[in-house]
Amino acid sequence: MNASSKLVGAVARMGAKPAMAQTSRLPSSILRSTSIAGRHGLLLSQGRNAFAPVMMRSATQSRGVVAETATAAILAAGKMQGAGLATIGLSGAGVGIGTVFAALINGTARNPALRSQLFSYAILGFAFAEATGLFALMVAFLLLFAY
Repeated sequence: MNASSKLVGAVARMGAKPAMAQTSRLPSSILRSTSIAGRHGLLLSQGRNAFAPVMMRSATQSRGVVAETATAAILAAGKMQGAGLATIGLSGAGVGIGTVFAALINGTARNPALRSQLFSYAILGFAFAEATGLFALMVAFLLLFAY
């Protein structure tokens, strides 16, 4: 047995932890001091919340974004940006639904006798337009929660 392994064993028996290589971690978003909470005023006071002195969360963590490393933070930001871009398809669904019902009103005004037939076509067009919006929403949720 060499001297370094004896030293590690002695340190472990005394209860101290041997020095490890430092990893690059971002500071935690959990605040344990009330002096920081008083400065920016985003946290609850001790009178309104019984758990406030034990563990208080910053504004970033209350929104559900907690990252231990820079890589995880970049990945989380990419997921949220991708999900936001995927929801642009929902605006297209809204425009499509508006166009379908505008055409229904226009067609009914021109020929009231075809009202029931035009309404059935409008409901079919509404379903197709809404399906494209739901596909865009599904892609956004997949980006957020599946990857």
